[in-house]
Amino acid sequence: MIIRIVKLTFKSENVEAFIKLFAAAQQIIQSTEGCEHLALLRDTSNPNMFFTHSHWQNAEALENYRNSDFFKKTWSHTKVLFAEKPEAWSLEKFVNLPKLNSI
Repeated sequence: MIIRIVKLTFKSENVEAFIKLFAAAQQIIQSTEGCEHLALLRDTSNPNMFFTHSHWQNAEALENYRNSDFFKKTWSHTKVLFAEKPEAWSLEKFVNLPKLNSI
């Protein structure tokens, strides 16, 4: 599974437009093949900063979504709203921790 986190910071006057855009896209993203989870998070100290948190079955599913016409169209409407360059991370759950005695 791939966990994708994207940090998005908007101009204050564009926050409501982004929320509406995300609300309109959310169901379509969630129904995309390979998408297992999608959440929109808002920073507690900066109301202009949001994070998308999504889970994808594998890297191929995420890439298929990122190369879709829907993503390209949605992203073109989103990127004009930014105050800062977005940041993104694709992560895997790290499960190979060694077993140690309690501290």
